[in-house]
Amino acid sequence: MSGPTTRVLTVLELLQAHGQIGGAELAERLGVDRRTIRRYITVLEELGIPIMTEQGRYGGYRLVAGFKLPPMMFTEEETLAVSLGLLAARQLGLTDAAPAIASVQAKLERVMPANLKKRVRGVSDTTRVILPRGEPSLDDRSLQTLTVAAEAMRRVGLTYHSEDHGGINRSVDPYGLVFRQGRWYLTGFCHLRQAMRSFRLDRISDVQLLDTAFQRPPDFDAADFLTESLRSWGGTHEVSLLLHTDRESAAAVLSFHASCAEGLEQRDDGILLNTQTDSFEWFAWWLAQLPFRFTILKPDGLKDAVREHAAQLLASCD
Repeated sequence: MSGPTTRVLTVLELLQAHGQIGGAELAERLGVDRRTIRRYITVLEELGIPIMTEQGRYGGYRLVAGFKLPPMMFTEEETLAVSLGLLAARQLGLTDAAPAIASVQAKLERVMPANLKKRVRGVSDTTRVILPRGEPSLDDRSLQTLTVAAEAMRRVGLTYHSEDHGGINRSVDPYGLVFRQGRWYLTGFCHLRQAMRSFRLDRISDVQLLDTAFQRPPDFDAADFLTESLRSWGGTHEVSLLLHTDRESAAAVLSFHASCAEGLEQRDDGILLNTQTDSFEWFAWWLAQLPFRFTILKPDGLKDAVREHAAQLLASCD
């Protein structure tokens, strides 16, 4: 749980971002009561930050007009979060990511105090985040355009390529994006099919932002919808594994995917895992990194993929 100092700085960031914000909303965002918020405001005032308090139904707190905050203030926890986020971003299969990430880190370090700058560089030098390798993209800017469209709730036009039908022009309301098992997916309403669909980004090209707006369904969860979509796709395979370890170790390895972690079943001879995959090759690569033994119960296609992956590894030793 974050400490009082972190929450006081969060109040300051919210005041800077929103201009004016009510005490009730601040309390809800920080998970404290309104009396605690008033105490945080007092702490900020004692630090020399001028804050105006307006009473009444539409009142709240705001910074005095013209007051300039320092360019960047980070806690130790925030510094670690930013550093790990930059490390993870390098693994997401984005062709243009490297220069952008380097630019972001340089800008952050330029305004950070010396001790936090040292911490960021230390995390970058000593920590590695290994995510599944991303599929090559047909359109290097598709993810950026779709992210903008989903946030602004703007329809997009795109070309979707499949092995059976080649490139087909689509008009889609992009509800959300998900990175799963080395691939980016777009979920949204397809006007060609007049139904919800999920699309692989490595099969998308020529993304164009359109003028038409849309309304995203309330409480829509792109990751949940994608999970259900993968189960219904013909190319999705049921997988059953026996993990020769304890439940705690298995859950720690599977924490990247909630649906997998929830599918664990205790057995006398290990932990039974039932899940799905749309890529035997990716799943074989992932299994090779497990820190404990496992037995593939089904399907045979996954067994063949693991044998092929093992042969490639052995060939590297010749």
